[in-house]
Amino acid sequence: MSKINIFSLGGLNENGKNMYVVEVDKDIFVFDAGLKYENDRPLGIDYIIPNYDYLVKNQKRIKGIFLTHGHEGNMGAVPDLLGAMPNLTIYGTKLTLSLLKQDLKDPKRYEKNLKEIRPHFKISFGKNDLFPIQVTHSIPDAVCYVLYTKDGAIVYTGDFVFDHTMQGAYHTDIGKLAYVGKQGVLCLLCESLYAERLGHTSPMNRVSSFIGEVLAKNPKRIIATVFPAHFYRIQEIFNEVAKTHRKIVIMGKGLQTTILDAIEQGYIQASLDVIGDLSNLNDANSVVLISDEKEKPFANLERIIKGFDKYIKLKESDTIFITEPAYEGIERRLALVMDEIAMLGVNAVSLSSKKHLLHHASREDLMLMINLMQPKYYFPVKGEYREQYANATIAEELGLPKENILLKQNGDVVTFVNGVLDDKQTLHIETDELLIDGNTSDDIGNLVLKDREMLGENGIVILSCTLSKETKEIVAGPEVLTRGFIYVKEHQDVLEETKEIVKSVIEENIFPGENKVDYTKIKNDVRDLLGKYYYKMTESKPMIITVIQEI
Repeated sequence: MSKINIFSLGGLNENGKNMYVVEVDKDIFVFDAGLKYENDRPLGIDYIIPNYDYLVKNQKRIKGIFLTHGHEGNMGAVPDLLGAMPNLTIYGTKLTLSLLKQDLKDPKRYEKNLKEIRPHFKISFGKNDLFPIQVTHSIPDAVCYVLYTKDGAIVYTGDFVFDHTMQGAYHTDIGKLAYVGKQGVLCLLCESLYAERLGHTSPMNRVSSFIGEVLAKNPKRIIATVFPAHFYRIQEIFNEVAKTHRKIVIMGKGLQTTILDAIEQGYIQASLDVIGDLSNLNDANSVVLISDEKEKPFANLERIIKGFDKYIKLKESDTIFITEPAYEGIERRLALVMDEIAMLGVNAVSLSSKKHLLHHASREDLMLMINLMQPKYYFPVKGEYREQYANATIAEELGLPKENILLKQNGDVVTFVNGVLDDKQTLHIETDELLIDGNTSDDIGNLVLKDREMLGENGIVILSCTLSKETKEIVAGPEVLTRGFIYVKEHQDVLEETKEIVKSVIEENIFPGENKVDYTKIKNDVRDLLGKYYYKMTESKPMIITVIQEI
């Protein structure tokens, strides 16, 4: 009896953090390992990755992590996974692995872990074979994966769009997709991000003419934000700048490395003559490229706007050009950034998310993929739940039985036994998020976030007092230090009452005859009494820390 389990550790009912697991009997295949950024509740969080405890417990069964392309939402968690499981094997195309190496702190250490694959060349894992097929996305060398099992093929599309103008390393091999469909697809895992959008994504994913207009209408310096791994957009910028007498200045070591390596390897077609250096940064007709390297969107741009950037100082003659349409989750952030730019009197241009699209499959693209694959079962992935639902509706309209369309949440397990869905199985894998802050690869945890939220909303009060080591009497203090709680000059009465409360609590818990002080009770009573007092006076609940020392 053969058994296949399919579930997600991240990527369902959310944008980013993609990680899909297929278990074929005892073998585990993991497709993508991405991150996402926290835009609504930052609290110092740099990025979020799926909890991978399940993979750690079963790492001996993992055949590999198979990356579809080099975007952070699909491969950003790999450095963290390798830190926890140093024997993992990571499969990806040449460009994908090249970009991954830039994310690794010590790429030489993991050279043996990285296995380069080529589209349309089969990889065998015992009874199961894996076949990557090249697809079109905003980055070259993107692939979808076909996992051949004895019960039929499991296909994971990754991110894709059908655009017949994109050739070479961007080209989709429709013939091979159709051939896979004729062989028999048991289950198709297909992205949902643009499932609600009518028509094809193409040609709204191409913006060369718009870039040309921006260059023509704004003759002075242009500061353009780009996503480092959206090579197609960078290519369009180089193509249009080459028609002018402008120089492109690439800011940031990471972005420079990415673009120059891509030019050297032939993924970006551009002459090095069009690339300037820091001496061209303030030229009136320069085009300055900036990006965010594993930071929240627009982080570098916000530093420039606030005047914190070491090299770029905004002038009213500048134009800031947002070269990618806003996607869900960052619309509000983009609006705030545009307001800040306007307050500086600087011109700003951004792509409309209604007229311009990212390289993801819209309704007609999804229909074409489903018709090519002719799957027995359909599993919408990657996107908010309403987008997954819209994707499921498309499949139903094309004739797939409703019971064969699998709408799931992270951790819900779909089980096939001998090629048939076992709908009696209700397995669920515990899933969670790991919140990454700074260079640490450890989850900082919800308790830390709650502390940060409390500090941000109510501030902190630190109380210090010094006792005599011999008599246990108060010799100094209590002193009160506040941050983010009240304006001290206007609330002296609150501070004086705070000192009286602390003093009385300490004196009640000093036992001179026994030469003993109950420090725990002091801290608990101070926190309790002051908490009630502060809420009564200010309706705030600051964090209260009591420090008592003896001399």
